[in-house]
Amino acid sequence: MKLTRIVLYICILCACSWALKAQEQDSIPVKKTKVFLEHANTLSFDQDIKPDAQILVGDVCFRHDSSYMYCDSAYFYEKTNSLEAFSNVRMEQGDTLFVYGQYLYYDGNTQIARLRDLVRMENRQVTLFTDSLNYERIPNIGYYFEGGMIVDSLNQLSSFYGQYSPATKLAIFNDSVRLENPNFTLYSDTLHYNTESKISTILGPSVIVSDSGTIYSSKGWYDTVHNTSMLLDRSEIVSGNRFLTGDSIAYDREQGFGEVFGNMCIRDTLQKIMLQGEYGYYNEKTGFAFATDSARCLEYSQGDTLYLHADTLQMVTIDSTYREVKAYYGVRFYRTDIQGVCDSMQFNSRDSILYMYNDPILWNEQYQLYGDTILIYMADSTIDHAHVQQFAFAIQQVDTGYYNQLKGNDLKAYFNGQAVRQIDVSGNAESIFYPIEKDGSMVGLNATKSGYLTIWLKDNKLDKLKIWPSPQGTMTPIPDLKPDQKELKDFFWYDYLRPTSKDDIYVVRKKKVQDAPKRSNKFVHD
Repeated sequence: MKLTRIVLYICILCACSWALKAQEQDSIPVKKTKVFLEHANTLSFDQDIKPDAQILVGDVCFRHDSSYMYCDSAYFYEKTNSLEAFSNVRMEQGDTLFVYGQYLYYDGNTQIARLRDLVRMENRQVTLFTDSLNYERIPNIGYYFEGGMIVDSLNQLSSFYGQYSPATKLAIFNDSVRLENPNFTLYSDTLHYNTESKISTILGPSVIVSDSGTIYSSKGWYDTVHNTSMLLDRSEIVSGNRFLTGDSIAYDREQGFGEVFGNMCIRDTLQKIMLQGEYGYYNEKTGFAFATDSARCLEYSQGDTLYLHADTLQMVTIDSTYREVKAYYGVRFYRTDIQGVCDSMQFNSRDSILYMYNDPILWNEQYQLYGDTILIYMADSTIDHAHVQQFAFAIQQVDTGYYNQLKGNDLKAYFNGQAVRQIDVSGNAESIFYPIEKDGSMVGLNATKSGYLTIWLKDNKLDKLKIWPSPQGTMTPIPDLKPDQKELKDFFWYDYLRPTSKDDIYVVRKKKVQDAPKRSNKFVHD
């Protein structure tokens, strides 16, 4: 990155220096000197054809200061200090600049040469081709305006309008610009190009096409030697079905690595997943993506989008069928059917399991699940069942201050669509239920203890209950209930932590001191 920044600064300084020089030269009045006829085989006058001209034929040579002009025949207007040259025209400026064509009009007072037909300008390893070229000697700039091409040792550039300065090595292209490189083709509206550094500066809507993908940008630069670039103004890199977008992208095409600053988005249209953040990067070759600073992951394969936020998000795409997503610190996610919070989370599409670590809490409609670790088993991006391991607690709010509760060493909740249909509790199973009468009234509290417990639900209400072996149970009428009977040990209602919308996932909420259970739980981040 330091090297690419240095190159960018050098390019900017060179461009500024060239502009300042051009302004200084424009402010200096042109010193008028005479054009001299050095040689011609024949010289004649014809008042009927060219009354003010010397007619020159054969091995014609003119000199103006240090510039020489050659041709087969010419008209020399000595009074106006100008000439017209015909056939095999050659113009030499020192030993580094040569211009060829079939016609030349040269004004010695303005020092502007207008060349036409099969024009070729050569400056060391740079050659300009066009049919209409104007060359201005004072700023030392040649430009075409009806289509042309510039070729150097690496690239070929063409456009409708083009300009080249042999002194600064800077070329400017406008309208239908095309840069052809052995590895890619760049199409642009406006492009600056340095024939020495081989760096192209993008100043208009541009597309760079290669075997590895396509780049869309309207501002930035591309080093055609090292295949590195800095792309600005919401540029986008497309690699297969993956799109990388950002305010600024530092991109290395050889390494397949893009680093993004500001409003980053990595989108996989095949697997229908997006990774967003204010900073991130993506490696095309390894399929590894990273996002942080307001990081968010969106999974929309089933139409109902899952919104996931964490301090840091990582995604690895192995192939078209397998991906792995990891979220670290402050995880919050929202989907209309499920919401959750935890410290760290991981999802593998290979086994379709979402792992929630360190104080995980999962909500589904009126249900809240929490424990040491929660595993969510997915089926085509919908939940098949959730597995709460080691310490498990399930709560359903019945009414204000009244909650159905399940507790045990291990819990599995099975889903039918978006609703829970069955819950299995294994080991030290405890339950509290409030049976509901047909008129909706609660008659009492039913508390049970057993080794195992299974409940079946219908329309989010208790349908059947099975407890075994050696079940214990009590029924306490509502008027006789004491406050300590209404909750099992380690009961906590975390509804204030629950994400309520896709935007609420960014809101930081912490557990209240009285709602923090004293349980040890460690998770080592990969």
